[in-house]
Amino acid sequence: MTPDPTDTSLIASLRGLGTDGRTLFALRTLRMFGYGFLAVVLVLYLDAIGLDPVAIGAVLTLTLVGDTVVSLFLTTHADRFGRRRVLVLSSLLVVVAGLIFAITDWLPVLILAGIVGVISPTGNEVGPFLAVEQASLTEVVPGRRRTATFAWYNLVGSVATATGALAAGLLGQALIAAGWREVDAYRAVVVGYAAIGLFMAVLAMRLGGGIEVPPAVAVTTGDGITRLLGLGRSRSVILRLSALFSIDAFAGGFVPLSLLAYWFSLRFGVSPGALGAIFFAANILAAISALSAARIAARIGLIETMVFTHLPSNVLLILVPLMPTLPLAVAVLLARFALSQMDVPTRQSYVMAVVQPDERSAAAGVTGIARTVGAAISPSFSSVLVASAATAALPFFLAGGLKIVYDLLIYRDFRAIRPAEEAAG
Repeated sequence: MTPDPTDTSLIASLRGLGTDGRTLFALRTLRMFGYGFLAVVLVLYLDAIGLDPVAIGAVLTLTLVGDTVVSLFLTTHADRFGRRRVLVLSSLLVVVAGLIFAITDWLPVLILAGIVGVISPTGNEVGPFLAVEQASLTEVVPGRRRTATFAWYNLVGSVATATGALAAGLLGQALIAAGWREVDAYRAVVVGYAAIGLFMAVLAMRLGGGIEVPPAVAVTTGDGITRLLGLGRSRSVILRLSALFSIDAFAGGFVPLSLLAYWFSLRFGVSPGALGAIFFAANILAAISALSAARIAARIGLIETMVFTHLPSNVLLILVPLMPTLPLAVAVLLARFALSQMDVPTRQSYVMAVVQPDERSAAAGVTGIARTVGAAISPSFSSVLVASAATAALPFFLAGGLKIVYDLLIYRDFRAIRPAEEAAG
């Protein structure tokens, strides 16, 4: 039976995915598993091969800068180059980065590999994948199902990240217990990350033409409007959103997943296996929160959901380093993750809703790049701060405080700009 496009329930949104939609979900699952797999051990690996905190911060920052440059080019050209081609090429860049990180400890080469390839220090999305997949999914699902589809999309990503983090922690712990040196155990995880990139490339090759810009749209929008970064009519809104998203990402960059793992290791002596379990639970809670966002947004709106669920999560983030024991710190962190991801599918859906169809990859790319730029700056500071007991709590305070500022600004500036489905409803 043909799915009813007016049915906006979560189950209908999942069942209504076609072949391309399911392939995009599978690609997201595999990639986010890889990001979680790497993030838990990345800073531990860089420390084990002899890099000092300043060098580690430089690698993390310049890796994110490189991801920004690659993303800027690929996402702003994806609608013309072909979204499938961009996804295949990006997957191969994961392979390149993983292999080089695994075979050398020379800082300049590591930085070069991070710049050219795709490495996720945060456990979150980097590179052009997210932007191109968002635009592709928007082509293959009805508009009223978009937020629910993105909620599932983020759920499978969070579950995959959690599973990857758990797998990396357990693998590292098992190899160390079997007599491997720590550096070799962590290197095995990095090699696994490169192998995941190869599987991603094979999967991306299976995508069909349904994810591309519809030919009719491509013809009718050739109206002579001057484009900047692939944006025409949508430029003003997207540049304003990008500026605000960069504040949020700059704040989040003070406490990425890899540095959270490092902080727990330094503060409480948590083992790799326990770190994997902690972040498995955190990402499962994040997955549930992302799915809940679709129901909340249907009732109160996308912008309201983004802001009103994000504010309390930021307060909880500030409280994490104030907890005197490991159980309390983990409990507050998990409570924070239970709320922190509700703004993600709503933010993604909002961006796709307020732009023209032939600007979707560029819009998602530009906003994603703004987030990457913001996130690229702060790890170079936080890696040094976390390493010192006197300043280890400061990244949490900066992150939570700046994120609260972002929430207030985005509500002030965009609460009156409604997606078509909200305005019609």
